[in-house]
Amino acid sequence: MKRDGRLEEWKPEKIVEAVLKAMRAVGVGSREDAERIAGRVVEEVKKKFGAERVPTVEDVQDLVEEALMREGLTEVARAYIVYRQRRAEIRDIKKQLIGVKDDLKLSVNALSVLKRRYLLKDEFGNVVETPGQMFRRVARAIALADKAYGKDFSKAEEEFFSVMTSLQFLPNSPTLMNAGTEMGQLSACFVLPVEDSIEGIFNAVKYMAIIHKSGGGTGFSFSKLRPKGDVVKSTGGIASGPVSFMRIFDVSTDVIKQGGRRRGANMGILDVHHPDIVEFVTAKRVEGAFSNFNISVAVDDAFMEAVEKGGEISLVNPRNGREVKRLNASSLFNLIVNMAWATGDPGLVFLDEINRHNPTPKLGRIEATNPCGEQPLLPYESCNLGSINLAKMVRPERGDFDWDRLREVTRIAVHFLDNVIDVNNYPLPEIAKITRANRKIGLGVMGWAESLLRLWVPYNSEEALKLAEKVMDFISREARQMSVELAEERGSFPNFEESIWPSKGYHALRNATLTTIAPTGTISIIAGVTSGIEPLFAVTFVRNVLEGTKLLEVNQTFEEEAKRRGFYSRDLMLQIAKTGSIQEVEGVPSDVKEVFVTALDIEPEWHVRMQAAFQKHVDNAVSKTINLRQDAPLEEVRKAFLLAWKLKCKGITVYRYGSRREQVLTIRPLEVKAIL
Repeated sequence: MKRDGRLEEWKPEKIVEAVLKAMRAVGVGSREDAERIAGRVVEEVKKKFGAERVPTVEDVQDLVEEALMREGLTEVARAYIVYRQRRAEIRDIKKQLIGVKDDLKLSVNALSVLKRRYLLKDEFGNVVETPGQMFRRVARAIALADKAYGKDFSKAEEEFFSVMTSLQFLPNSPTLMNAGTEMGQLSACFVLPVEDSIEGIFNAVKYMAIIHKSGGGTGFSFSKLRPKGDVVKSTGGIASGPVSFMRIFDVSTDVIKQGGRRRGANMGILDVHHPDIVEFVTAKRVEGAFSNFNISVAVDDAFMEAVEKGGEISLVNPRNGREVKRLNASSLFNLIVNMAWATGDPGLVFLDEINRHNPTPKLGRIEATNPCGEQPLLPYESCNLGSINLAKMVRPERGDFDWDRLREVTRIAVHFLDNVIDVNNYPLPEIAKITRANRKIGLGVMGWAESLLRLWVPYNSEEALKLAEKVMDFISREARQMSVELAEERGSFPNFEESIWPSKGYHALRNATLTTIAPTGTISIIAGVTSGIEPLFAVTFVRNVLEGTKLLEVNQTFEEEAKRRGFYSRDLMLQIAKTGSIQEVEGVPSDVKEVFVTALDIEPEWHVRMQAAFQKHVDNAVSKTINLRQDAPLEEVRKAFLLAWKLKCKGITVYRYGSRREQVLTIRPLEVKAIL
């Protein structure tokens, strides 16, 4: 009997797994030992309760403790008791503070995020679905697309439900929020054109508002807007320039909450040859300015080559194509470097590299990306994303990935994301038209850091880079094969003949692009893993949950290793939480320090090389933060930018720790004191 009174089928294998986890924590015993003890517990249950009485979870757990003690496994019994206590504390927090029925045994933080953003609520704001019911809602809504192709959708529904509830694959946030609801807008990424007219500019603002309301993020190139001080013939006035108009987009975003659950996000891009480029580069020099924008400079190979050679570039008025000024490329590059070091903005977007891989060049040149830079898109184009949880694909006992399972999940994910295009309720007819014509999807990964830890591979190593290429190449090939099969069954994307794919030997393809590495912010929290391909932010840290409640969170793999090798203690975990890093902590073995490196332990070069390793096998682009320590010199930013261009990344974002007062992840020693 479950704690809520529900009856559940007796599953002895759950006892085996619980005992095995306790054994691993102290480095004692084997699976055979765990199975033997579980067998004795089953016999005790039969003796004590017979066929008439139903044992509770606590009854069974008490018998497990007794069996371990009788076997003389006192350390294992102690670890099992600690595990029970921790689970009880977490259940109490979930019940008292979050108030969401946890039918999938998710983390406290996952439930908190789900309650705040994803689970359906009634008119009074009360949650009316469980996490499991949310996944069922999504699975059914997306599987229904199969009916249009004469398929029984029930098989797809069960496959989609299984990979989501097991946290092996999750789609982007708008799909989790809106699938199966009246809104029905399921895409995360949009690019809107900004034309050089008042009508064109304010149409873009209006369309942005509609997209933000439905949960999407928007990207813009402001490069077509005439520069500040240029003539406006229709009125005889003077143009105010792209940066001034960006303020309208920024303020509008500020007052629109996406679907009532997400704050709007934008990417603002300006071509490096635009006459207002200096004003754009320095637009975020005051903290809080353009807070709803990430900004990036669109640079071409000619600019980067001029930086290396000390040459000049032309600044050109987009209204008439005339050169208005020449600028030293190195001076401008140094300004970009300085601002990125000081504020984290701007990043760089390598437009030549992006367009070398544009799958539909006949439809036009790509000039903008979504807010985090991982999805280059044509004007009005949208894309829906999803990510495979690589931590669930690892088999540590084999020292390798479960390639068969990875293949299966990849195929299911491509099927899912392709179906999204069919059932999606697009916010604008222009968006529906080009999205359906190209059918771009973006399948990526999350939990990369955990997978490396479980394979005992340092993030900053040649072995990790080779493994990154191997994994992404595998996913890319399997995704493409599934897209071919879907095309043979359902038809290629309408612009297939106008694309690059026939010249590459493809006779059919369902999707113009298939792979993207997204930052996976909240879906990685739901899955309980690191975001995208980022390294660990901290080995141990204090997380604020709700209403001032603080939880000490320890990386699970580190905790298991520390217990197995006998150097675990709560005091040690709290000491580590002060900085998040174990590199200077006494008592931690050197080989453990080598593997458990954090974002700020890793030199910027390794961050860039990891991004480039994945990019080699990604159709779209890779969202990755190049983390810098607070005392990093300017030269580190310069080197990272140049390396990213040379390694054929499609863009780059750097962030120096502490360069903004408000940042997503922080280490605060005072919070450690608060839970001592």
